Amino acid sequence: MDFQYGKQYRDLYQKHWWWRAREAALVEFLRRTLQSNSQRNILDVGCGDGLFFDRLAEFGSVEGVEPDAHLISADGPHSSKIRVVPFDKEFLSSKKYGLLVMLDVLEHLEKPDEALDCAHSLLAMDGALLLTVPAFQSLWTNHDVINHHKIRYRRGTLFPLLEKAGFKVAESHYWYQWTVPAKFVIGAVQKVWPSQPDLPKIPPAWLNKILYGFTRLEQETVGAIGFPVGSTLMVYCVKG
Repeated sequence: MDFQYGKQYRDLYQKHWWWRAREAALVEFLRRTLQSNSQRNILDVGCGDGLFFDRLAEFGSVEGVEPDAHLISADGPHSSKIRVVPFDKEFLSSKKYGLLVMLDVLEHLEKPDEALDCAHSLLAMDGALLLTVPAFQSLWTNHDVINHHKIRYRRGTLFPLLEKAGFKVAESHYWYQWTVPAKFVIGAVQKVWPSQPDLPKIPPAWLNKILYGFTRLEQETVGAIGFPVGSTLMVYCVKG
C-alpha cells in the first residue's frame, strides 16, 4: 500500500461508505453462518491496525498478522495482538484457528498460493476462511496502482487457487455491482489519458450516507441472489 494511503487508512476505514458497507455485509454474513463462540480462535491476516477486531470479537478470540509495520499504531488498543511478519510458508503458530479472515489481501501477494497453503495448515478441521478480493481485471484503475495490487480476481481465477490449497468453496458473492460501469469507464479513460493516482477521499457526509445506504441495499438484494458481476468478490471456504 502507498505510504500516504496507509497514513489515512484508519480514517477511511471508519468513515468511508465503501469500507462501512463491506464491514456491515461481512458481519451480517458471519452472523448467519457462525455461532458466537468465545473458544474459537480467529486470525485476521493483513489486519492493519486491527480495525476489524472489535466486530470479529463477537465470534471468538481475535489476533492478527500484518507485514507492514507502518500500518500499526504502537499505542493502539490491539497492537499486542498483532504479529508484524509476512504471511507465507515461514509463518508458524502454535494455535489452530476456527476462522481465518483475509480482507483484500490476496491481490497484494507475489505468491498467493503460499499464503493459501499457510491458511489451510493453520485451520482446525472444522475451520473456515473468509476472504474478499477486488474483482475483474477489466476494472483495473489507478486505485489498484496506489494500492500496489498485482491482480484483480474473479471466480474463474480465484477458485482454482483455493481448491489447490485444499479449500472447498461454500459460498461466494459479488458485491458493489453499481460501481462496475463507473470503474470500467474510469479505467478506459486512464488508459487513454494516463494520470497519477490520487488518494481516496471521503465524500461529503450527505453523499457518503446515500452511497452507504444504496450499497447496503444492493448487497442485500442483487448481491444476495448471485449476480455474476461486481467490483468485489467475497468467498467463504471450509477446509477440505
